[in-house]
Amino acid sequence: MGLLEGKRALIVGVGNQRSIAWGIATCFQREGARLAFTYLNDRFKDNVAKLVETLPDHENMPVLLCDAAKPEDVASLISEVDRRWNGLDILVHSIAFAPVEDLRGRFHEISRDGVLTAVEISAYTLVSLSRAALPLFTKAGGGAVMALTFNAVERVVPSYNSMAIAKAALETCVRYLAVDLGPSNVRVNAISAGPLKTLSASAVKGISTARDIMESKAPLRRNITQEEVGNVAVFLASEWARAITGATIFADNGFNIVGVAE
Repeated sequence: MGLLEGKRALIVGVGNQRSIAWGIATCFQREGARLAFTYLNDRFKDNVAKLVETLPDHENMPVLLCDAAKPEDVASLISEVDRRWNGLDILVHSIAFAPVEDLRGRFHEISRDGVLTAVEISAYTLVSLSRAALPLFTKAGGGAVMALTFNAVERVVPSYNSMAIAKAALETCVRYLAVDLGPSNVRVNAISAGPLKTLSASAVKGISTARDIMESKAPLRRNITQEEVGNVAVFLASEWARAITGATIFADNGFNIVGVAE
């Protein structure tokens, strides 16, 4: 029996095989979870569908359209998940976007519209998805929500700019949702992963440098893998973490504790 045997997990935000969400999905599947996926638009549909086809029992893994910034898409997604499963146990939020021009220049040059877009898509969608999914969690007797963040909130990462503001908002949403949904036995946490080569990270000029620094300065002297982040997600989604909510768990080989590099 896997740690998540029979649990129903909705994975929002898989872009390609390098996505952290994909690493989480494969670890969930290994531990016995039932999976459903979303795709943003037609551009991503085939990518996600082909990835899902590589998993055992993929015929029973729905791949559903959802632009989480559109309320009608969120409502349709949750309605379809409820129709198929009559409840939900796990929600993974792995959505982030900021206009590329705000990730290339100096911080004081970021645009108002760019910040609003980054916060809406990268942070507020956690609130809207959690709100919509709450009735499904209630049917299940509770649930686990998790979001993906990055330690550009407490530390400055060159070029992260408006996305750093969005991640700060996301982590705040995690804490407030944890308190708000706790009486419904819904736990809400964030995973702060180290710098991986993902589609989102490719737009941030400073991320490749951050990967090099991590390998030389992190306490474990290496970078992380998708599977390592996925294993943290398995723990947070499982009964082993039933006393943990409102937390940001670092999966970065200890890099977050390093102050001045030696």
